Amino acid sequence: MLILAIDTALDACAAGILDTDAGKLIAQESQIMKRGHAEALMPLIARVIKEGGITFAALDRIAVTTGPGSFTGLRVGLSAARGLALAANKPVVGVTTLTAYAAPVVSESGEQPVIAAIDARHDQVYFQVVSGNGSSLIRPKVAPVEEALGASRFGAPHLVGNAAKILADRWPAQAAPPFKIDAQAAPDIAWVAWLGAAVSPNTAPARPFYLRAPDAKPPKEALLKTSQPPPS
Repeated sequence: MLILAIDTALDACAAGILDTDAGKLIAQESQIMKRGHAEALMPLIARVIKEGGITFAALDRIAVTTGPGSFTGLRVGLSAARGLALAANKPVVGVTTLTAYAAPVVSESGEQPVIAAIDARHDQVYFQVVSGNGSSLIRPKVAPVEEALGASRFGAPHLVGNAAKILADRWPAQAAPPFKIDAQAAPDIAWVAWLGAAVSPNTAPARPFYLRAPDAKPPKEALLKTSQPPPS
């Protein structure tokens, strides 16, 4: 199976092509960026397709990160994935950023719990906690950092995600210290692809995975216009 994976949810613009038969990515590119995903993504995908030596028609599936993450970044990646899937008549699946962060750690079959955490700003984080075998301990949620630190009750964790250091810096002194801290700006695109190969389009739709309402809001003037009745 050939899978095009796309990630623009956080501070990177990335794409890769996974060949599941070969068991590896045959092409990939990732650029760290906080803004500019919309301008960078399609040229980046074109380069990855060229590097992989394939055409869009040869793809079997498209996988894309669905969040939580930047509202604007998510829309860029999802729009591109849906558009390409429609044009190439291929299925598209969604992968959450928290799962993509946790997956490589879980694959190591360690004994430590895994806390995947993303900076939600305003002293909050998006996070989830799984055991070393991947079973859920705390389902994905957005919460104050102090609440997330309560996961220390599960034992010395492997912290991963762009908020890993935020949690590590405020880790309770009375708790067992973190086993490992992996502060990554964005998930590994290879794991977005592998997760995309493992899920079903029926159960993993390519739609935004919001844990709270987006910060971006339409201007007040626009809200007033839409609330007014049409002229008679």
